Amino acid sequence: MHYDPIKDIFATILRKFPFLRIIFYKLLDLMFLRSWYVRRELFRIRNVFGKNKMTIYDAGSGYGQYTYFMTKHLMPCTIFSVDIKDQWIMDSREFFNRQKISNVDFAIEDLTNIEHQNRFDLIICVDVMEHIEEDVKVFRNFYNALKKGGYLLINSPSTFGGSDVHDEKEESFISEHARVGYSHEDLEKKLIPLGYSIYRSRYTYGFWGDKAWRLSIKYPMVMLNASKVFFIILPFYYLMALPFTFIMMNMDFLSKNKVGSGINFIAKK
Repeated sequence: MHYDPIKDIFATILRKFPFLRIIFYKLLDLMFLRSWYVRRELFRIRNVFGKNKMTIYDAGSGYGQYTYFMTKHLMPCTIFSVDIKDQWIMDSREFFNRQKISNVDFAIEDLTNIEHQNRFDLIICVDVMEHIEEDVKVFRNFYNALKKGGYLLINSPSTFGGSDVHDEKEESFISEHARVGYSHEDLEKKLIPLGYSIYRSRYTYGFWGDKAWRLSIKYPMVMLNASKVFFIILPFYYLMALPFTFIMMNMDFLSKNKVGSGINFIAKK
């Protein structure tokens, strides 16, 4: 299935109706369990720095959802927010300027070619690395970009059912993915030789989280790929599905999953 065309539709809607962007951010935070896990870790890392100002790199910022969250909850901080999609960066820059948020800069960057040196206290990279073939090169670039003692927060599908792949014969649910995902061991083997130490690792989307994802994300995406007419049906679908979805998401969020179809991984320089 192609995920990017659906994402581009939402980007086009936000471009035409920019007043919907904050509502859209809140819906993403509510509907995507990965956002629950990422935001929890961001709060924890903020506490490590106390009242000190943080410099943050949002590596692959997409719609700007996490950049916006961090401007509200990780202050004091400055954020450099980048993506490879120029139109998405232009849209975010325009929105943040309209909101008079002055501690964020935006740029178009290819993570395989960045040359930042000792610049950031935190790099956040959410659902990006599974799209990049040259991942070790990017991890090395991130290491160079971090200050000593800085943190790298990665969120990605895992090898345990990530991208909806459960055995070797299955293809990724998301056709844009360069890999199914990562295991804890995969990331450890790739990051430690570069100089990182492992700070914290947790599998997400365990038994209950995976069921919630199918109900709230996968099935609607499959329908929308089949026909855009399903945009009309979606509100009625979610009216029935959401109560069950949120119960399962909370059960996953409060669990310690031994494995899961997602991974939340933090390394330190």
